[in-house]
Amino acid sequence: MKGYWNRPAENKDAFRMIDGKRFFLSGDIGHMDEDGYFHITERKKDMIIVGGFDVYPMEVEQVLSSHAKVASAGVIGLADPKTGERIEAFIQPKPGAHPTEAELLAFCKGQMAPYKRPRYVEFRDDIPTSMMGKVLRRVLREEALKKDSSSGGH
Repeated sequence: MKGYWNRPAENKDAFRMIDGKRFFLSGDIGHMDEDGYFHITERKKDMIIVGGFDVYPMEVEQVLSSHAKVASAGVIGLADPKTGERIEAFIQPKPGAHPTEAELLAFCKGQMAPYKRPRYVEFRDDIPTSMMGKVLRRVLREEALKKDSSSGGH
């Protein structure tokens, strides 16, 4: 909760009164299973909006990670003048594997709706993850924005 201490703007966005009760809006997205357990699956701020459609990065990452040549995948949304955001994928190939961008984009075409498919693929030696093993999309986004600003974008 350090991020909210003495920060009125952040408090206003995160704490709400609903039906006379105070709620903390964490920004987490999840679901409740048939046994009543809750599972956090995404962060609202990581959701990508492409042409008005919501895209959950984890869903795209799971499809990409299911490819035989992919060890790990990270997906982010970046600003796009036509669709609002575009999907960019970062791929860590399996040792000895050499997937191509065209190969992965074709794989995605058979697995998901057009608006969910990455527009660009970047290959990396590793994908930044937290100590819990979650993809650090914030780091990927910062690096991509830095690269876009220095190269003029895609």
